[in-house]
Amino acid sequence: MDKLSEILNIIYAALCDPSSKYFLGDEHGILGSGILGILYRTFTAPNFWCYFAAYLIAAIPFGLLIGRYLGGVDIKSEGSGSIGATNVLRVLKTRDPQKAKKLAILTVACDALKGILPILIARALGFDENVLWGMAVFAVLGHCFSPYLKFNGGKGIATGAGVLACFIPIELIIALAVWFVVGKTVKISSVASLAAALALVIASYVIHPQMPAINTHAPIFLIVFIVFYKHTPNIARLLKGEEKRVV
Repeated sequence: MDKLSEILNIIYAALCDPSSKYFLGDEHGILGSGILGILYRTFTAPNFWCYFAAYLIAAIPFGLLIGRYLGGVDIKSEGSGSIGATNVLRVLKTRDPQKAKKLAILTVACDALKGILPILIARALGFDENVLWGMAVFAVLGHCFSPYLKFNGGKGIATGAGVLACFIPIELIIALAVWFVVGKTVKISSVASLAAALALVIASYVIHPQMPAINTHAPIFLIVFIVFYKHTPNIARLLKGEEKRVV
């Protein structure tokens, strides 16, 4: 019992008593500047929890849930296997075309909102633009690499559009116009999405040569890179002439 009390006293002194020889803190604060200190400061920083929340919320696979519970299908095992609105539409269209369109629109809305809402809440709480842009990137990462799906996920288009609407709405409108025109003309979802992503990058440089508050286009490049990376199989099929059209 005495030994246990001694151990507990040492632990207390190490964490809470700066006058003790066991204290682990220094000028950097409790737990010092080593790996424990870095972990401590990381997990107690509000910014970390903003990024973590953005990632986990955006990781919710709404397309899969909507397809399963409202459409009665498992879109992971049919069509392209993607959890996005395009696959919801593709899989359900053979069963009920009207219902397919409604559920695809619902999927787009949910995928966009799960990126938008955490950023708007953080903005209302007073977090600066650097943190908000970081949340945007983590939201797209969450959607594309969901821990709920063994780090698989969607293509990032709707969630990416949602988060970018919070910062560069004019550029997003231009990208959506390109997406619509290319989609109607080519009728290949991946081509429309990639064309829209490129249009957004170009428009962001034309309209905002220096991004307000953060003075860098790096978050936009990261989001677009993730989108292109997730479309790698589509690009391979396009080069082979095997990519499916959405009629």
